Amino acid sequence: MAAATKDQVFGQLSTVQDPELNGDLVSLNMIKDVWIERGCVTVHVELPAPASPKKDKIGSDVEAALKQLPEIETVKIEWSAQVRSSRPQSPSLPAIKNIVAVGAGKGGVGKSTAAVALAYGLHRSGAKVGLMDADVYGPSIPTMTGVEGHKPAISGEMIVPPSAGGVKVMSIGFMVDRDKALIWRGPMAHGVIRQFLEQVDWGELDYLIVDLPPGTGDVPLSLAQQIPLTGAIVVCTPQDVALLDARRAVKMFEQLKVDCLGVIENMSYYICPSCGHRDELFDHGGAEATAKELGVPFLGGIPLNANVRMFGDAGVPEKMFTDTPDYVSEAMNKVVQNAAGQISLKSERLADQPTLTIE
Repeated sequence: MAAATKDQVFGQLSTVQDPELNGDLVSLNMIKDVWIERGCVTVHVELPAPASPKKDKIGSDVEAALKQLPEIETVKIEWSAQVRSSRPQSPSLPAIKNIVAVGAGKGGVGKSTAAVALAYGLHRSGAKVGLMDADVYGPSIPTMTGVEGHKPAISGEMIVPPSAGGVKVMSIGFMVDRDKALIWRGPMAHGVIRQFLEQVDWGELDYLIVDLPPGTGDVPLSLAQQIPLTGAIVVCTPQDVALLDARRAVKMFEQLKVDCLGVIENMSYYICPSCGHRDELFDHGGAEATAKELGVPFLGGIPLNANVRMFGDAGVPEKMFTDTPDYVSEAMNKVVQNAAGQISLKSERLADQPTLTIE
């Protein structure tokens, strides 16, 4: 029996579908190279995001497809990732591929915790990430990332954001006393957002995560007007009152013509560390049902856990993924992967459209 050829390998790979992007690996340009040697085929697969939620599925499908070829006994996969841009071409922040706003219809639902988890989860996957604290009335990102009290450096006319655990961070909290109340009208908040977008040297980023203030006020409007966004993620808790506000937040982004990439249910449930009893303190599953009703993705639920709160207060967000119970870190990783998947899906849809340049 003749050995498999490279053309046959590509033919088999063209039958393997990316479960999210709705296309085969060859047409999606995810196969970068193929090597065949003595019954072993090695395939270089480039994922559209380091935190791809379907990596394991793609790997098993590639192996199954290639083992159907003659004399192929072993399949090896070399993985890489290249985050693709999911924003229309724009002169504003051209080196940032994706800008994702994280909002909530009301305060107290863990929006900033979710924003920090997304930023550090994406960074842990190997992506270049920035975190912009646009919650000008209650900036908590400096505390949660361990850089409270830092003063950003100035280079020429640009502000250089400090790096916190490999994530670039910018916040109004760096510039005001922590006990000072910011009593600002909308135009002042608008000016800060513009400065953070135009005068901060973010450099090249795969993702810029923007932590919005709660509610449906001036800051989301300013952000949507000033720069093309990849989309927005809405955070809520499961109880009915929070879900009502979450619905308003989703509708607000729709009116601003910003895609809602999904909904996160925070404080989804609690597991007692002593006895293992699960308690759904704020109800459970409401965010998923609301997302389904509104026609937006459900990105997952984050359980209520004391370690998550403690590491946020202590400014060591990386430990949310490494020093929490397995069910917590697994839930947070799932949310990050699902968010990355929705961003990749947005980039693929954008690639299928005629080129749009925003002046």
